[in-house]
Amino acid sequence: MKKSLLKVLTAFCVLLICAISLARISMPSQPEKKNSAMEAKKTTVIKTASSYRPYRDPKDLRSPFNWKKPSEIKPYPKIKHLENDLTIRVSLKGNRVYILRGNKRVYTMLASAGLFKKGKSLTPTGNYKIKNGRGDSFYNPELNEGANNWTSWDKENVYLFHSVPTKGNGKYNIKEAEKLGVKPASHGCIRLSVPDSRWLAENIPVGTKVIIKNN
Repeated sequence: MKKSLLKVLTAFCVLLICAISLARISMPSQPEKKNSAMEAKKTTVIKTASSYRPYRDPKDLRSPFNWKKPSEIKPYPKIKHLENDLTIRVSLKGNRVYILRGNKRVYTMLASAGLFKKGKSLTPTGNYKIKNGRGDSFYNPELNEGANNWTSWDKENVYLFHSVPTKGNGKYNIKEAEKLGVKPASHGCIRLSVPDSRWLAENIPVGTKVIIKNN
């Protein structure tokens, strides 16, 4: 009798252990879900403005940024009157303008170009040339905004290089100026610091190539 009872108990225990094992196997594995979530987080890459720039910022780029001063601490490059090997390279998402002589970068400028709407900048990309249009200042009553030291790279003088924006009273818009070199902010023109925009207007020859890209 005792032996029969012992066999029954043994069989019951074996069946209970099997049932528990099967239940564990059929249950979803929580640690695996967590690991999958962690892996997904690791693969998500958040791009910063610096990752879009074709060149690293030079060591003598002014820090902190100052829209009232030249972007670099070193002097501006000397440009010959009819120099024809210059290129102005614009990085819209990188918030930079590069002055190139041949394939060599000779100066880096802080910039803020057109805002991005639906993934597209208000500043058109492509290849352009510096035009004859230049001036000390302008004011757009529709936007209630103006700027100083403008240089056209568009035949209709719609798109320009110019200083950080001014208000209707001619004073600089400090809130907008502080976006320079940090993020896109304009209606389509390319904003520069006050000295950078003045230097570009006074020194860059007509016909200089302008290459504008997102990166």
